[in-house]
Amino acid sequence: MKMSQKKEMKKKMLVRKTIGTMDKQIKKLEEQKQVYINAAKLAKKKGLTAQFNLALTGLKMTMAQQKRVYEMKLNFEITAQMRDMAGMTTEFLGGMSLLSKEMMRLTREKDFLKVQEQFNEAMTNAEVQTEMLEDFMDESSSAFASGVPTNEDNDKEIENMIASLTGADENSTDLDAQIEKELADLKKKLSN
Repeated sequence: MKMSQKKEMKKKMLVRKTIGTMDKQIKKLEEQKQVYINAAKLAKKKGLTAQFNLALTGLKMTMAQQKRVYEMKLNFEITAQMRDMAGMTTEFLGGMSLLSKEMMRLTREKDFLKVQEQFNEAMTNAEVQTEMLEDFMDESSSAFASGVPTNEDNDKEIENMIASLTGADENSTDLDAQIEKELADLKKKLSN
């Protein structure tokens, strides 16, 4: 638990303790009031005027003191609530300040300008690379075209070579089929 949380917890406990003490005082004064009322009744009944007046004075003082304790308790509770509200307002303002600073950091114009500059530079570089690639492809196509002799004798030689390879492929397919047949025959003989 953080120090600030511990302090806050102690403050709340102190507030509860103070309110509890005031409630106990109010209860004691209520009991004391009842004692003075009973004493006044008894003094009146017995005709004891001085004791009756003394009981009335004690009752008036107790009622005045009880009123002050009620006022103090009410003031204390209201002040505690106002303090809680002020604390909540302070937290709210602190949070809003933090969020505002973060939003300002995220939305600074120079950040957008920097990104815009980087993007423009990247697009320019990409265009240059594309042009260079096109030039390279054109030059290499020209080099290949100029490096290959084109005459009819070479064309016929290439066609014959392709034709002979095609025939070899057909022969190799027949050879593969013949090997497969011999393997199947061997398997039959072994299984018998």
